[in-house]
Amino acid sequence: MSVYEKLKFDANGLIPAIIQEQKTGRVLMMAWMNKASLAKTVESGKTWFWSRSRQEFWMKGETSGHTQTVKDIAFDCDGDTLLIQVEQIGAACHEGYQSCFFRSMRGGTGEFEITEGRCQEPEESYRKK
Repeated sequence: MSVYEKLKFDANGLIPAIIQEQKTGRVLMMAWMNKASLAKTVESGKTWFWSRSRQEFWMKGETSGHTQTVKDIAFDCDGDTLLIQVEQIGAACHEGYQSCFFRSMRGGTGEFEITEGRCQEPEESYRKK
């Protein structure tokens, strides 16, 4: 049986992919994949995703150089979420943070705080297409 037969893609043909740094266990980001981007990820050893807003494939690090080398791909018991462990080079977040999860809610007030320092300013890595 093919892995694609075990996975449950949504009505748009997408599945959420949680990206985790293998060495630390830190969740870096979440992005969407379709069958083609998952196949390209498996084939290349780099993470490829589907952009819902741009309706196109994108490789993590293609404009920033902040790449992700795939170390393991797993899926949950329901087959509806991927967990991809990577070696992250540079910041994972397009805002220049190591993780996209750099803000936490505090004190039950709905307020939040930034919980880590920025690795670099986004302008230093990302160029407009």
